[in-house]
Amino acid sequence: MGRPSKYTEEFQRDAIELVRSSGRPINQVARELGMSHETLRNWVRKQERQTGTGPVSGGDTPSVADKDAEIARLRREVAELRQEKEILRKAAAYFEGDGSVTSRFRFISAHRATFGVKRLCRVLAVSRSGFYHWTAGEPARRSRAAAEDALADRITQVHTDSGGTYGSPRVTVELRAHGVRINRKRVERIMRQRDLVGRHLRRRKRTTIPDPATPPAPDLIGRDFTATTPDQRWCGDITYLRVGAGWLYLATVIDIATRRLIGWSINTHMRTSLITDALDAAVAARGGRVDGVIFHSDRGAQYVSSAFADACHRHGIRRSMGRTGSSYDNALAEAFFATLKRELDVDHRRWTTETDARRDVFRWIAFYNHRRRHSTLGYLSPADYEQTLTPATLHQIAA
Repeated sequence: MGRPSKYTEEFQRDAIELVRSSGRPINQVARELGMSHETLRNWVRKQERQTGTGPVSGGDTPSVADKDAEIARLRREVAELRQEKEILRKAAAYFEGDGSVTSRFRFISAHRATFGVKRLCRVLAVSRSGFYHWTAGEPARRSRAAAEDALADRITQVHTDSGGTYGSPRVTVELRAHGVRINRKRVERIMRQRDLVGRHLRRRKRTTIPDPATPPAPDLIGRDFTATTPDQRWCGDITYLRVGAGWLYLATVIDIATRRLIGWSINTHMRTSLITDALDAAVAARGGRVDGVIFHSDRGAQYVSSAFADACHRHGIRRSMGRTGSSYDNALAEAFFATLKRELDVDHRRWTTETDARRDVFRWIAFYNHRRRHSTLGYLSPADYEQTLTPATLHQIAA
């Protein structure tokens, strides 16, 4: 019996789809995913043989002219990649953790003379028309921002004067009583941006549903999201993504020491298999031996289930759980989801198909693990940080 692959079937399918949809060379995609380009090439060829699509291997030998053209193309690609690397290096220092569209537009405006608007927009994944529209609206935007700040100060004062009890409906009524013409939606938006919340239950889609019939595991983390070595402590959670009229659910496993997303699974349901698939993917990514690692989660029904307990026992994983309803008890997983949703602009986009959503999430995860600079890791990517770990750097992340 051969050695089991460290890549799940879900990972393989998504990797092949990324190659086909991006139109980029296989070696470039493999480099972004942190894997062997030959492995990825074999996956693609295997699918082509099974489906009867794509190029057929073993064709005619390329001509000298074809080879020269290919060399010229590769040279252009190398030059373009060097430019892209320089842009991303400067952008990482410029953004300081804020990769929003507005920050990217500001960076483009500051560096357009050096790199050109077209290249900057392509590398930073924004449209040129959007950038030019943003540039034209800068004066009006400054005026609106000043008015917004003044209004936010009044809303904050009303909220404070109420002892922090008023939500958006009562704040709106109070402002109108003092002659301010404003609608409730605008008040809601400003309060959300300023983290002002009234004392009331907020309706939201729940992914953490406790199961009172099953006793939870003890809290072995205690809000201390540090670790001295990789595969010492993991954490994970479930989040949701709107797709058309339905939902996709994403389960994660994050290595606390390196902030790397080592396992995940996406599906249209929240059954326990969603989180066990993510856990199995993480174990496979770490070579199949993770005895003694702590996995920390909330007390959702999926995580307290006997099926998940059996999966942890099978891999030698110790379970840990925070309290019900406290995001601080699983803050690292919550912060990861906040970053993912912000950078995918989930609040302002709606995927129409599951395939589109999977592709975009998979692409972002590859970027997060292998290219996105993490402030906690000295602005290295999680994958690069793992390659530099020494006793000294491990001490720093535990401090």
